[in-house]
Amino acid sequence: MAAARLTVMSGSQQSIVALDLEGVLVPEIWIAVADRTGISELRRTTRDEPDYDALMRYRLAILAERGVTMSLIRDVIAQERPLDGAKEFLDELRSMTQVVIVSDTFEQFAGPLMAQLGRPMIYCHRLVVEDDHIVDYRLRMPDQKRHVVRAFHGLNYRVVAAGDSYNDLSMIDEAGAGILFRAPERLRGERSDLPHVETHAELLTKILAVLG
Repeated sequence: MAAARLTVMSGSQQSIVALDLEGVLVPEIWIAVADRTGISELRRTTRDEPDYDALMRYRLAILAERGVTMSLIRDVIAQERPLDGAKEFLDELRSMTQVVIVSDTFEQFAGPLMAQLGRPMIYCHRLVVEDDHIVDYRLRMPDQKRHVVRAFHGLNYRVVAAGDSYNDLSMIDEAGAGILFRAPERLRGERSDLPHVETHAELLTKILAVLG
């Protein structure tokens, strides 16, 4: 691996920060569903499984087998709140630069949480729901995290990206600088070239250092 990728990005370019949602700003929704239903298998997330399609097919099979409804999941989400300090971090960051959320969550999940965060722009996917059951999912586009960052580069933005999971690596690697936030030990070990922080205050400091 190359040396740490936290580099100062100076110059006259406009900047934008791309953040993951779950694990960075809000709790992991699937873990909350697992806790509510007692289905421990739903605690598996992108922090554990690099193959997103395999993970979603696994989840869909469990939901079907156990009869978990979309209504129940919506009820769980309605009771979720941003992580401690996340709203304040996001507000301060947005006062200094543009911010976009790039997540592998779904429109049906994200709405209530985006309202609590001041409705930042979000790129995410969509669930297929029939008779109150999730039967499939539709990617907004394959490898969207990489392509969102690439598109901003094409628009002449400097991009800083931060996330906590394997599915954030394409976004982080595509960005001019990337930061891991509260990532699992396995991922930190595999990507020791990336700076890692544990608090929102540290994350804000790292991002501002990059932006100069």
